[in-house]
Amino acid sequence: MSSKKVIAVLGVGPGIGRAVALEAVANEIKQHSGAQTLSIPTDARDPASVKQAFETIRKELGAPDVLVYNAGGFKYGGILDIDPTEFDNLWKSNCFGAFLATQEVLPGMLEKGSGTILYTGATASLRGGAKFSGLSTAREFGPQGIHVAHIIIDGQVDLERSIKAQEGRALDSFLSSDAIAEEYWHLYTQHKTTWTLELDLRPYVEKF
Repeated sequence: MSSKKVIAVLGVGPGIGRAVALEAVANEIKQHSGAQTLSIPTDARDPASVKQAFETIRKELGAPDVLVYNAGGFKYGGILDIDPTEFDNLWKSNCFGAFLATQEVLPGMLEKGSGTILYTGATASLRGGAKFSGLSTAREFGPQGIHVAHIIIDGQVDLERSIKAQEGRALDSFLSSDAIAEEYWHLYTQHKTTWTLELDLRPYVEKF
């Protein structure tokens, strides 16, 4: 891990994405004389936008060694409460965007024989079929040196808007963005003989 690595974080909001990006930069500064950053506005739902973003990354920094897919969202409500356009945006952000980004980074990782792909999910992601995309990708490309992991964020993250909306709630009942970022970095630095394929993160007070 002595050479500089290219880490692509797709979905850098005020919570997990921002914390993961800062953690990556901090560790690069520790290991090297500095870290170069590149911010590219990207619509994860749009194939052309995602393709252009990764073309820029490869041109400016090189092929990504790590992909953290953190784009997505959620919507409370029953099937009659959700507008079809909202549903379309949600599945594209949570699922289709991950597919597009993975297609962009895999060729370079396979060429190098190594790489890490981390998908941010939630407990709801466990309700699907047994062969969901993260597991399928891990099974297919793990033997070729690509570490693919699915991270379940089971609880609310300490976003400012979430804390304000629940005034009086104990702060340690929210997941810490910084602590989550440390776990992502740990996954990236794991030895290939002890890879974690799925990680469930929750506050100590969260019921399960």
